[in-house]
Amino acid sequence: MPMPPTGHDAAPVVATLGNGARVVVYPLPWLDSVSLSVFVRTGSQHERRRENGISHVVEHMAFKGTATRDCQRINLDAERLGAEVNAHTDKDHTAFHMHGLAQHAGEFIAMLGDIVRHGSFPADELERERQVILHELTDDEDDPMSAAYKLFDRACFGTHAVAQPVIGTRANIERFTRDDLLAYVQRQYSGENLVLGVAGRVDPDAMLRAAEQAFGGMPRGEARAVAEAPFLGGLKQRRHAGSSQSHVVLGFPLPSLRADDCSGALAAAVLGEGMSSPLLDQVRERRGLAYYTACSADVLDSCGQFVIEASTAPAQLDEFLAEVARLLRAQAERIAPVDFERARNQLAVRSLRAQERPFRRLEDAAQDLFVHGRVRPRSEWIARMQAVPAEAVRLAFERMLARPAALALVGKLVAGAPQRFVAQLASG
Repeated sequence: MPMPPTGHDAAPVVATLGNGARVVVYPLPWLDSVSLSVFVRTGSQHERRRENGISHVVEHMAFKGTATRDCQRINLDAERLGAEVNAHTDKDHTAFHMHGLAQHAGEFIAMLGDIVRHGSFPADELERERQVILHELTDDEDDPMSAAYKLFDRACFGTHAVAQPVIGTRANIERFTRDDLLAYVQRQYSGENLVLGVAGRVDPDAMLRAAEQAFGGMPRGEARAVAEAPFLGGLKQRRHAGSSQSHVVLGFPLPSLRADDCSGALAAAVLGEGMSSPLLDQVRERRGLAYYTACSADVLDSCGQFVIEASTAPAQLDEFLAEVARLLRAQAERIAPVDFERARNQLAVRSLRAQERPFRRLEDAAQDLFVHGRVRPRSEWIARMQAVPAEAVRLAFERMLARPAALALVGKLVAGAPQRFVAQLASG
């Protein structure tokens, strides 16, 4: 059944500056606050091997000083207006965020422009922040599920840059210099690779003028698209001291964002969205094989992954993997109508809820611009998703099972379990 028209789905104001930078403004007059994000199309998949982790270091260091402000002034300028400042780095982008009163939106754009364009990366601040990032890396290394995901990425894509961890390597973090950061920003931060998003009770024309002043002087540069990563598949495992469980991440290839294919997202929702889904109903509710398990479609412009993750007792690992293999084969044979209806409605609700969060709306818009060159309304995505027939989802499972699986196991290892899982997949 088609979804009814959605509220607050009006098209944003989108403009392109002379240097190729895009500006997206969502006037949301029912909000008293404003959310702003600058997205730069550079992340770990854009890094050379000896640079792995540098995008994340740049994100940290952007707040440590500019040509005119030290780190204390950067924080005070935002916080005296009541604003919150944050940032994150991912495989395909780096983002800088501010959230505050709508009346200060123009000032926030200027502040973000200063942070993104004029970072001075003071050497003394770099030495201090290097230690902070190394502590963050240690926390990451202590997390067995994070370690499983790193192995999973390598099983999927081998030495392709998309398999590199966002946080980087200890050796690289310890080696980066101020000159390395400046050279990376000069190469990667450019108009063609930048989107400024604003959402709140704002005047779009005023936001465009502020954007031109803050970002119009950036060099144009070249769009930093990444070649699609070939999916390899394979088995990887590692013991993890102190872990009493077996932590599993397994999956198969999906089309990248460039394919604009909804069937992978639907397949993940059919198998593992919600407690009534086959994965959670069978693995957790009926068999007690795991407290936590989940299924997702992780899709970037360079790759796509159908992912199942879980943590289970080593004594139950074989039974868990056998049940997952059975469930995957079952979906490749037939999609139950009730699961298909549930999955479509769950994805529609998830998409609409995301649009109620301004920062998520801005991130979706930036991704649309980077990959498709336009901002698509959610109603369009929902309509395309609901037009996908159940047979297309069944075929998506069939295609996945025709490819080698990628399986990563971290923690307590069980001899032969990964190989038995592969054999069970093939036995159908």
